[in-house]
Amino acid sequence: MPGIFEALPGIETPVGAISKGLARMWEGEATEGRPSPAGEHSKAIQVNFVLHLGLNTDAADAVRQFETAVRFSRRYPSRVVVLCPLRDDTGATGMRAKVYGECTLGKSPGDTRCCEFVLLSYPRWARANLENQVSVCLSTDLPLYYWAHRFSEAAKLADYRYLLTTARRVLIDSATAPADAIGYVWPKPENVRDLAFARLLPVRQSIGQFLGRYPVASLATGLKSVTLGHGAGVAAEARVLLNWIVDRIGACGAAGEAVALAPSGGLGPGAFDLSFAYEGGKSFSWKADTAAARATFDADFGSGRTVMPATAALLAPENALSEAMFF
Repeated sequence: MPGIFEALPGIETPVGAISKGLARMWEGEATEGRPSPAGEHSKAIQVNFVLHLGLNTDAADAVRQFETAVRFSRRYPSRVVVLCPLRDDTGATGMRAKVYGECTLGKSPGDTRCCEFVLLSYPRWARANLENQVSVCLSTDLPLYYWAHRFSEAAKLADYRYLLTTARRVLIDSATAPADAIGYVWPKPENVRDLAFARLLPVRQSIGQFLGRYPVASLATGLKSVTLGHGAGVAAEARVLLNWIVDRIGACGAAGEAVALAPSGGLGPGAFDLSFAYEGGKSFSWKADTAAARATFDADFGSGRTVMPATAALLAPENALSEAMFF
């Protein structure tokens, strides 16, 4: 079975000649006597982006995340450095590199979007030289974003402190991150973003818009409990969604309510079942199936029952990246 470096596309180039490899990659792109669209760097690179494929990443997963980064780069032209660390038992003795690039048309014929990827494969001992190599590959005048994907232990990210402290945003995904990532003391916790939370943007907007039509006092008064059931495929999303709901309800003045996160209980993999229990006759529930992109609100806050169908979907991976990075 190939390693993640072998599974990813690109032209292998000597590590000491990455810049030359990038230049050669664009050679021959001219058509009909016109210069290559990448020649002027329509290559208008906007973002430095480091994708760290941790040791828990397999080849198929690496290809999926690489393709996500490519789709993201079509919207935000990027210089992407893909880190492919090797396990100690591979016997690798040095660092290897690949380069990859593509250009696509934007919203008009004159709007050309180009991205460049540098892929680095390295054994553990080479991490001491990694900071210098990564910094050489990046554009010095652009912001840096760092996505740590399927790393084995949060504590081992200390080897990447340069990225953790320099990046404008550090992205993790609590759906795939190790358990110790949640309580890890990040060097700059204010810069850390969870992709599971970002994926929930349409869900948070839908729930917020529905509840926003009711007076704050109606939402908070008499609230006894908040329960969120979830399917097996959205356990991480359910955890962060429940935290967000409790935070928002708390801002409305609710206090002391019981909060519970329920297991799947027969729900579909991408399903949610949210309910508020109140003293008296009030009620609220939201049932959603993100795989089918549908949901139903059922509420009565004392002014009559409202049942309303709605949509419910998670952001596409590349859109979740942009949400976590920029907002």
